[in-house]
Amino acid sequence: MITSRERRQLDPVKRILVTGGAGFLGSHLCDRLLEQGHEVVCADNLFTGTKRNIAHLLGHPRFEFLRHDVTFPLYLEVDEIWNLACPASPIHYQHDPVQTTKTSVHGAINMLGLAKRLRARIFQASTSEVYGDPKVHPQPESYWGHVNPVGPRSCYDEGKRCAETLFFDYHRQHGLEIKVARIFNTYGPRMHPNDGRVVSNFIVQALRGEPLTIYGEGLQTRSFCYADDLIEGFLRLMASPPDVTGPMNLGNPGEFTIRELADLVIELTGSSSTLDFRPLPADDPVQRQPDIGYARRVLGWEPRVPLREGLMRTIAYFDALLSGRPAAA
Repeated sequence: MITSRERRQLDPVKRILVTGGAGFLGSHLCDRLLEQGHEVVCADNLFTGTKRNIAHLLGHPRFEFLRHDVTFPLYLEVDEIWNLACPASPIHYQHDPVQTTKTSVHGAINMLGLAKRLRARIFQASTSEVYGDPKVHPQPESYWGHVNPVGPRSCYDEGKRCAETLFFDYHRQHGLEIKVARIFNTYGPRMHPNDGRVVSNFIVQALRGEPLTIYGEGLQTRSFCYADDLIEGFLRLMASPPDVTGPMNLGNPGEFTIRELADLVIELTGSSSTLDFRPLPADDPVQRQPDIGYARRVLGWEPRVPLREGLMRTIAYFDALLSGRPAAA
């Protein structure tokens, strides 16, 4: 029997599984993989993903959509696996915290089991939330984090940390080819308008003329990476030599306060919105900024799209979406 690894060497065109492929980032990844000439199987249970994100792909001869929840085993033949399945915004992952943990942990076990059977390379979409509320700034991959294991965000933070553990144990114990990316705040077209994340929140509120919701005084910082830049980082990491396993930070090291982001969104939308200050939620990180030195050295990667430019593209998407016009994505 020819393994997936041997088949990759014989034929550069791969059959690729993308879990969470109808989501914000997953759908952009499907686009890029199809552009490269591959066959793509998109698996998604549509809890936070939507067919709207992949509607333009449904008639594509090399694209297949499969409605599936990764907490259940999946049996199919593929050459490569990208595991992006998991709700990523606090509103969504706190809606059913037990299911969120199952998605991260059982989902990882099921996808790793599939990869082990096929001897296929597998990518894990991890998160900067593994660092918790960091005591080190900016955050390098060597930092172990400062995470509350029993708080309202723990289902996501600890679920992703456990998934990383599983990936590295499968790598050490079974020789599996793994790639683990720690994703920092990312934004762009196809974000869910009600996902509760700060960029989509601010843009939707500004376009509707509603007050922009700011938690605390808005002095907490975040780093915002445009989706196209992040997907390029994904592709470079997955194509890197087998000894480059990660975990690898992927994000934009440019740091902005939430107040600065709110002011910029109001400016770019021309909105008359005011600011609505509310108490900070539990375990909300004070600072979040990636150290991307590892990605720069190994992949030659760094973000290219400035925040202002990326926000303008994202605002255009949401403006079309809210007005019922076709949205360029």
